[in-house]
Amino acid sequence: MTTENKRVHSKDPVKKQTFTQRATFIRWSFFVVGLIILALGISLTIKADRFGIGPWDVFHVGLHEQFGLTVGSWSIIAGLVVVGFTSIVTKSWPQIGTILNMLLIGVFIDIFNYVLPSPETLWSNMAVFLLGITVLAYGIGIYVAPGLGAGPRDGLMLVIRDLTGWKVQWVRNGIEVTVFLLGWLLGGPVGVGTVVIALGLGTIVGYSLPQTKKLLDYMIRRGEAHENLYQGTLRSDHHDRASQEIR
Repeated sequence: MTTENKRVHSKDPVKKQTFTQRATFIRWSFFVVGLIILALGISLTIKADRFGIGPWDVFHVGLHEQFGLTVGSWSIIAGLVVVGFTSIVTKSWPQIGTILNMLLIGVFIDIFNYVLPSPETLWSNMAVFLLGITVLAYGIGIYVAPGLGAGPRDGLMLVIRDLTGWKVQWVRNGIEVTVFLLGWLLGGPVGVGTVVIALGLGTIVGYSLPQTKKLLDYMIRRGEAHENLYQGTLRSDHHDRASQEIR
């Protein structure tokens, strides 16, 4: 924000409130859209199950195979158990973002699993699997960028780290291996893709997250420029200066 913009915002609380509301709306929009895209990526990898799926999804699909209910329902139930445990240990209520994460991902996994066709050939399975990993990684980047609450599994990771004093990577790997083994014992699909997701997803997120953060910052700054254009003092060079800010 420029010095002039800071001065205008500080002198005009209505304008400042409007800008804050706009920025909040953009951040929550990114969060919700990111969760939907994340669910789409998960569903794509499930559809291409010849190659295996992520550790948590192996667990959810295994529960589905053994006990019925939908994969999305088991995702929500597992998330609810994790959130409940985390809340008891930390003696605090979960953030609204954590609740939305748990619910929306499960709901949209079921929606996408219902509407998306299953690939039939080996090559189409591979294409869908690779697309699923990419979509999944960008969904993570989009929902994480606004910083509106960690998912249930990430919250569990942090609680275990605090309780044990172990390093984050060891805790995360331990959780992933545990749910993977449980899912495998329940009959969930395991394959080379499970290893690819476990080891390669973070690499793609390393690109998607900073890209998404740049886009989010740009959209918020663009909204600020529009606030200055439409609500600021009218000047003869107003249009030119606002255009420069937007660019």
